[in-house]
Amino acid sequence: MSAAVIIWIVSLVIALVVIFVVGFLLRLTDKTAKDINKVAAKIWNEGKMTANNTVHIPLFLTTTNAVVKEILATAVEIIGGAESIKHHTEGCPGCPNCILNHSK
Repeated sequence: MSAAVIIWIVSLVIALVVIFVVGFLLRLTDKTAKDINKVAAKIWNEGKMTANNTVHIPLFLTTTNAVVKEILATAVEIIGGAESIKHHTEGCPGCPNCILNHSK
């Protein structure tokens, strides 16, 4: 075999090895890119669902605040009633009699 043929064969073998390595790396890059795309799509979907759930917070907060105001008003009335009972019991030593006499 001549030197030119040997160089030609060696060049072809090197080219095939390089093509194989480049093809392998391209497949690996493609697989990694697809995996990243799948994870990004999952993150995007979860983010949209979270945003959809948080849209309703102002509505629920308004309702909650209204209920809390009612609870506060009732608590203030209860405290007032308790203060009134306390004030009465402090000035009335025979309170059970007082209650029985007032109910007649």
